[in-house]
Amino acid sequence: MKNILVIEDDERVSDVIKAYLEREGYNVHLAAKGMEGIEIARKGDINLIILDLMLPDISGEEVCKIIRENSDVHIFMLTAKSSLSEKIEGLNIGADEYLVKPFSPRELTARINALFRRIGKDNEESKIYDDGNLEINYDKRIVKSRGKEISLTPNEFNILYVLAANKGKVLSREQLIDKVFGFDFTGYDRTIDVHIKNIRKKIEKDTKNPKYIVTVTKAGYKFCGED
Repeated sequence: MKNILVIEDDERVSDVIKAYLEREGYNVHLAAKGMEGIEIARKGDINLIILDLMLPDISGEEVCKIIRENSDVHIFMLTAKSSLSEKIEGLNIGADEYLVKPFSPRELTARINALFRRIGKDNEESKIYDDGNLEINYDKRIVKSRGKEISLTPNEFNILYVLAANKGKVLSREQLIDKVFGFDFTGYDRTIDVHIKNIRKKIEKDTKNPKYIVTVTKAGYKFCGED
């Protein structure tokens, strides 16, 4: 059974989410404060976190940063903040998806079901990329840069893997969204740009002159690898 943690101080909202997700067979944990949620995330076997940004003790952004220090668990942010810059900030600090309040609990449930279906397909095929400087181990979901293991969010790993598995092939933003997020993704295509920027910071020696993930103007991105 998949374990989902809902960090939300509005009891009405958390109860509705809990009811919908339990109906789908998920085990749901509730936390009304940020620090409480962090402790549950550290102790429990949590597969997904649904995180509100307006919490009574510390901000949801801070919760996300703390959890990201030692966990690659999927994080869905729920917030009334709807500007593009705020969404980009959420992605930059480690969120995987962003839902603006008011939201449909049916849509949230559908997105979560789609996420776990994609995760279930991850074991269908195993590929490893290793050029001596960058290693991508799909089975273990481990990436090493120059011998040192680096931390990627689930979406960052999936984007890097899809690009590496299609080495030399140009993939548009739409193609990457379809392969990583699924056809039912309702976000914006610039989400890919934000993730690519974050990946480059972690794997490239020079982000201004990337060797692995190269931008193809007006077309998308391709994985080149280092000679």
